[in-house]
Amino acid sequence: MRRDDRSVSTDLASRPRPVAGLTGGIACGKSTVARFFASWGAYVVDADRVARDVVAPGGPAYDVVVERFGRSILAGDGTIDRVELGRIVFDNAAEREALEAILHPVIREESKRRFTEQAGDAPLGIFEASLLVETGAHEDFDCLIVVACEPQTQIARLIERDGLGEDDARKRIAAQYPLEKKIALADHVIDTDGSLEQTELQARAVWDVLTGGD
Repeated sequence: MRRDDRSVSTDLASRPRPVAGLTGGIACGKSTVARFFASWGAYVVDADRVARDVVAPGGPAYDVVVERFGRSILAGDGTIDRVELGRIVFDNAAEREALEAILHPVIREESKRRFTEQAGDAPLGIFEASLLVETGAHEDFDCLIVVACEPQTQIARLIERDGLGEDDARKRIAAQYPLEKKIALADHVIDTDGSLEQTELQARAVWDVLTGGD
């Protein structure tokens, strides 16, 4: 499908604002860039937050996930123990795919609802998600913003942020969809190798393009 085919975005809403998909590699700074957009008035939906919400007790995916993976994944208060569930799915590709098959459609629908019902008069919508390209969901949006940096920067951030050793950091990066393939699909790329101020300037330039400088 052509990236300039506007039909790719009709799924999300007949909306009065552009809605951009925001993604990138691990430890590239997606959340930092999303916070900049939010501070300027964007309505931001974080896929990780939506994922937590849909599997909370009473959420639309809670019963399905418990039925599929068993009550052993429940904590004492009845919530899903994400560490225990992660142990199951990250050790088994088939189990991980089963979880993704349950969650991705629900996350997608809940995200649409939030954009439609809660975005208000925000001049720009941002959907932040790590697996936007991998799931093909990037084609739902008016444009794709990719946040990127060099592998050595990712490694240094993973060591500092998550306390990983260098070997484990490299393994996490290698396990992801290649960043260069995401960049090849991007309408806008924000390079976070420089200072925070430099990242903010790049994000602001993208904001100005998407909002007309409002």
